[in-house]
Amino acid sequence: MSHKKIDYKSAGVDIDAGNVAVDLIKDKVKTTFSRNVLTGLGSFGSLFSLKSVLKDYEDPVMVQSIDGVGTKTIIARKMKKFNTIGVDLVSACANDILVMGAKPLTFLDYIANDRLNPETVSEIVDGMVRACKETGVSLVGGETAEMPDTYLPGEHDLVGVITGIVDKNNIITGEHISPGDILLGLPSSGLHTNGFSLARKVFFDIAKHSVDTYLESLGATVGEALLEPHINYTNHVLSVLDTGALIKGIAHITGGGLTENVPRILPEGCAVKIKRGSWPSLPVFDNIKELGNIDTEEMYRAFNMGIGMVFIVDQKSSDIVSKALSKMITVYEIGEVVEGDKFTNYL
Repeated sequence: MSHKKIDYKSAGVDIDAGNVAVDLIKDKVKTTFSRNVLTGLGSFGSLFSLKSVLKDYEDPVMVQSIDGVGTKTIIARKMKKFNTIGVDLVSACANDILVMGAKPLTFLDYIANDRLNPETVSEIVDGMVRACKETGVSLVGGETAEMPDTYLPGEHDLVGVITGIVDKNNIITGEHISPGDILLGLPSSGLHTNGFSLARKVFFDIAKHSVDTYLESLGATVGEALLEPHINYTNHVLSVLDTGALIKGIAHITGGGLTENVPRILPEGCAVKIKRGSWPSLPVFDNIKELGNIDTEEMYRAFNMGIGMVFIVDQKSSDIVSKALSKMITVYEIGEVVEGDKFTNYL
């Protein structure tokens, strides 16, 4: 029985499109390379020399994290704007290792879709390159996976892996946190990369808005407000660590909000009291709460509510941290550590 000849492209995977994508991104990716990078795109693995890095550490520890941007990719598709979700990806990963006192060094990405569009991949990588260059991270490699029948048409999934380094004696563990310590909050820019499934349900299913709907209460379209890039706190944290101030704990406020994330770094016998209203409310959260008729407690579990990172310090270090960050970002005193069993209480 004879049949028409087929090839990989007819089955949904276009090797040539993958090659075009590599050609579009390879030069800009190279602009992120430090002198430690020994390989370029196309190698089976990425090589990064540690000789010049390790000389600054007595007992170096490698710190790694993997993360994604969730369904924020759907907003990017609806907006036909992909040059910021790469920023989100790097930021989400970097912030997760910064809380341990680590300095980010290298980044790897994974971009999956139903059908590879080289221009879209190039836009996504643009954001990664920008974020990496701003924070001194080398984008050493990645993978584009074209998987027909796995993803809906036009959809993407993004995953990033970051590697950093910290001296073992300087790892921030939270073990020395004690009642009386102060919580300093660094503001977020919006949802960052968490809570998008709920936000989409509220804006699109309940309120019947589109990404192009302009809301006076937002001062932007719905899409613009939701696509606001995740803040990368690398330069903020490293500038604080350079002061030598005693940082007892740092929490990245991601899925679970302040309610779930701050207790992750608390030792036994400690809890936190957070004073709502001690930092500015962001319009995007006000809109979600009102349009969705969502309980306040649920809002604080689903979203960061305007605080993207929390430092836990004593009073002396509080002044040092605030001064170090004064030219970069506004710092808010949002609460304190109290006796308790690893929970967040709100005032």
